[in-house]
Amino acid sequence: QVQLVESGGGLVQAGGSLRLSCAASGRTFSWYAMGWFRQAPGKERGFVAAISPGGSTYYGDSVKGRFTISRDNAKNMVYLQMNNLKPEDTAVYYCAQNRGGNYYAGQQYDYWGQGTQVTVSS
Repeated sequence: QVQLVESGGGLVQAGGSLRLSCAASGRTFSWYAMGWFRQAPGKERGFVAAISPGGSTYYGDSVKGRFTISRDNAKNMVYLQMNNLKPEDTAVYYCAQNRGGNYYAGQQYDYWGQGTQVTVSS
């Protein structure tokens, strides 16, 4: 059984930074792409970033240049460094594990964490 546990969310002022972490367990972590998604109140869940098993990275347009995804296969961890945060980044952020499909599509992720709240004040 795969488990994903996010941490690192919180309240930050606009322009600030946060680092989200996701601890994975249950299957060979290094074999799978990992992604971050977010959902704001009243909005659909949206793609934030993904990292392939080999370390290639992919970003949503709204976070390019501000967010950085990384992974540590030895620790079964994936991270999301978020800089220059904006109020529109406020959302619940979810870590997810890809099952081998399109990295941008939530339907291609078969395991999800419980989410961590990020709130950016103006």
